[in-house]
Amino acid sequence: MTEPAATPVVRRVDARHRYTVEVDGEPAGFTAYRDRDDRRVFFHTEIDDAFAGRGLAAVLVREALDDVRAAGLRIVPVCPYVAKFLKKHEEYADITDPVTPQTLEWLDGQLKR
Repeated sequence: MTEPAATPVVRRVDARHRYTVEVDGEPAGFTAYRDRDDRRVFFHTEIDDAFAGRGLAAVLVREALDDVRAAGLRIVPVCPYVAKFLKKHEEYADITDPVTPQTLEWLDGQLKR
């Protein structure tokens, strides 16, 4: 008999500007953001190799975007994974803003790169 798959748990960690996903209490990945006015700018998503292939990135990003909607914010998808997710999930189109050169310049300043 096989064990049932663990349910991933997604949390927003404001102090680290990220949403995390855990499986059985183990950190499995994160999506990082910075807030600019009423927009949450997502710039990086990462799932640990040990948890690859389980669909955790999609669970993580969906819950993060649902949280953004609930907070009354908008989404700016600088992260390639978030941008790809949004192309497949048009239900977030009403709260998605385009990535602009100004946003990228602002983000570089925030990340000091």
